[in-house]
Amino acid sequence: MRPKSVWQSAAIAVVLGSGAIWMVAAGCSATVSTSTSQSQAPSVQVSVQANDARLAKSYRFDRGGWIYVHAEGTPAQIGFQHGYWLAHDIEDALNAYKLDATHTTQRDWNFFRETSRNVLWPHVEQEYREEIQGIVDGVNAQGVKVDLDDIVSLNAFMEVTGYYVPWLDKQQHTLGAPHLTSPGNCSAFVATGSYTSGGGIVIAHNNWTDYWEGERWRIIFDIVPTHGNRMLMDGFPGVIASDDDFGVNAQGIMITETTITQFSGFDPNGIPEFVRGRKALQYSSSIDDYVRIMLDGNNGGYANDWLIGDRKTGEVARFELGLKDHQVWRTKDGYFVGSNFPSDPKLTKEETKFDPRDSKSSANARHARWDQLMQQNKGKIDVASAQKFLADHTDVILNKQSADERTLCGHTDVSTRGIPQWSWGANYPGGAVQGKAMDSKMAESLSFFAHTGHPCGEDFLAEPFLKAHPEFAWQAPILHDMKAGSWTEFKAGDAAAK
Repeated sequence: MRPKSVWQSAAIAVVLGSGAIWMVAAGCSATVSTSTSQSQAPSVQVSVQANDARLAKSYRFDRGGWIYVHAEGTPAQIGFQHGYWLAHDIEDALNAYKLDATHTTQRDWNFFRETSRNVLWPHVEQEYREEIQGIVDGVNAQGVKVDLDDIVSLNAFMEVTGYYVPWLDKQQHTLGAPHLTSPGNCSAFVATGSYTSGGGIVIAHNNWTDYWEGERWRIIFDIVPTHGNRMLMDGFPGVIASDDDFGVNAQGIMITETTITQFSGFDPNGIPEFVRGRKALQYSSSIDDYVRIMLDGNNGGYANDWLIGDRKTGEVARFELGLKDHQVWRTKDGYFVGSNFPSDPKLTKEETKFDPRDSKSSANARHARWDQLMQQNKGKIDVASAQKFLADHTDVILNKQSADERTLCGHTDVSTRGIPQWSWGANYPGGAVQGKAMDSKMAESLSFFAHTGHPCGEDFLAEPFLKAHPEFAWQAPILHDMKAGSWTEFKAGDAAAK
């Protein structure tokens, strides 16, 4: 367990594992010993300075396996609060990413730092420069040594290894370059009108990724910025965007996405996706706003099919965004699903190697299952059924219940087939790592349900897996148990239970 602590009004409440609460008055300081985290971050001593004005109105607490962080104020204040409350989680996530990124790309960490400095940072606008620098300052204030290049690299962990490096290897004709593919992860849907039980919008998402990432992907951010909309979103330590992109803002814009399998393309002169993704959630009041912001300066990094809903109108959209091509489909009575397949024939042909005829691939099999569930449950879809969908183990190819790489709740670690389209070999330790769901009514109050670990409730245990599959021994320092939690509701303005 991580320590449970919360800043509220003029005090910090430190909630211990026993349930006891220590209050520290403002103007004083206290030293809190953190215990071993779920991701096995080392035990450390952190000094809590309760009189630091940059922490005003911010707090952190744990619930249902998630870490909830409330941040409020200017970009620099929001960044400082983010970095301060998650300093050791960020340190752990950064070290894990370093190992994976250098192993996968066969490039040293200095390459990623230089990429952050020379390719990404010049295209980060001032508001987010201040927030990212604030994260650095907050982490440093907890005695953890990171710098700007490190945190920018962490923010781009989805788009550098899977998009920029393959593009660069091709441009430089790199000899002996490893085979790298863009990620192809996640299962999601959005439905409205006659498909849902109340006629409003229901949206849900399974994050599919490497288990080392997924076990750390358990932050709930409640952000109240000086400019733009309040946001509630899930996220990864140290990253300013949700990055697996499930969130809602105060204008009722509900978003999620799934990545496009076997996509290639990158524009080093574009705006990083993590900047555009964060800005779109923060400043959109309509589907059109969201599309416009994501297109502005598009660099092709982290190419996605975005599923968007507008609570105010009941309209939903599928926004497919590559580098050269994009397409938008909209409806007030229907659904859109995502399982890493592209829909636009032009984009599919020009920017991917995806085969829509391969019915046995993970993306296409899950697409077929989504369509089955939408039709079978037409008029009945709600948040409770969405949670069941995300836990679904129906393999449409085998026509039976068989948790594997083709089920909505993915378990590639048990599949000898792997997912070759993503360069996931046999028994690759990856799959569905958490889930989220909400409807229009929840969006009105900025709330959603979230589940850590496999939404089906099964645990992933690292030690027996690594013993059975020594080919993944290189992940041993960062691959830990991923325990399944329970569906837990989070709201904007939530506080720790007393």
